This record gives sequence, C-alpha cells and structure tokens, in this order.
Amino acid sequence: ALHEVIGHASGQINPGIGQPKETLKNYASTLEEGRADLVGLYYLYNPKLQELGLVDDWKKVGMAAYDGYIRNGLMTQLVRLNLGDDIEEAHMRNRQWVSAWAYEQGKADNVIEKVERNGKIYFNITDYEKLHEIFGRLLREVQRIKSEGDFEAGKALVENYGVKVDINLHKQILDRNSQFKSAPYSG
Repeated sequence: ALHEVIGHASGQINPGIGQPKETLKNYASTLEEGRADLVGLYYLYNPKLQELGLVDDWKKVGMAAYDGYIRNGLMTQLVRLNLGDDIEEAHMRNRQWVSAWAYEQGKADNVIEKVERNGKIYFNITDYEKLHEIFGRLLREVQRIKSEGDFEAGKALVENYGVKVDINLHKQILDRNSQFKSAPYSG
C-alpha cells in the first residue's frame, strides 16, 4: 500500500517541467517504480506504523522488509535472467539500482556487508538505521530528478546501478537455484 497509494501518488513536478515520460524518456518507468519503492521503504521503517495500530512491531516489520528488498534486488531476481544478460525490465532494474546504490553508499560504514561463506555470497544488513537514512537520501535525489526532469542524472543512476549484472554472482545464484524445479514466483 505504501508503494502504490503513497509512492505513486506523491511527488510533484516543478512548474514548467514536462511530464517524466517526456523529460526522463526511457528511464521514466524504472525511476518512478524506484521512487515508489523508496517511499514505501522509507516510511515502513517508522514507529508511526505501530502508533497507528497498523503493525505490532514496526522495527521487526521494517527489518524484514529491508532484508527481503536487498536480498531480492542484489540476488534473488537474477534467477529470471539468462547468464550474461543485462537487466531490461523496469521493476527489476529499479530493485537493482536501489539496492546497489544503497550498498555502495553504505560501504564505508559496512551498512550492508557482502559475506562469503562456504563459497557462497550473501548480503547482510548490519545497520538498519543507516540504511533507512541512505534510502531517504536516495528518495530525495530521485524525487529531485523527477521534479526537475534531470535526464542525465536519471540515466546515470539507472545505467551505473541498474543494468549490468556481476556475472560471477549471477552464475552462483543460477547454480544455487538450479536445485529448485518450479518457476520462480518472486523477483
């Protein structure tokens, strides 16, 4: 609900700026999906949800959502791609650029650590408060891109973080998933 109702319904364009499909062109869709995800992620990790009686434990709900989002954005959704493919679909791109940007921005403080155990890579969130702040910064930037129609900044965000896949990680994810015979239902 936060993504659909508040995320897509929020965020204004500055006066005199065209619609995102005109200003952001082929990046408009993935940027809008990412912005809506970021609205949801930012407001989900908030005690107000518990105060309003919407959840029993806002922190547990937020942490679980952050864990799932980062895992999906950096790993799980890759099962839907053939090895070596770039990400083309808008929702998949947005999940990767949000997650990859957050990972990079938090590297100095090890907010999301890349762990290798028994030859397998995992991503582990070590600081949910800082990740919340990182999501807030990215939301602010993506809203600025939309409001100002900043095509070059939108293109850079998507192309630098949302298109290319680490082929070694991708191969590992495909190998790890090969034991499952049913089609993936998430990602």
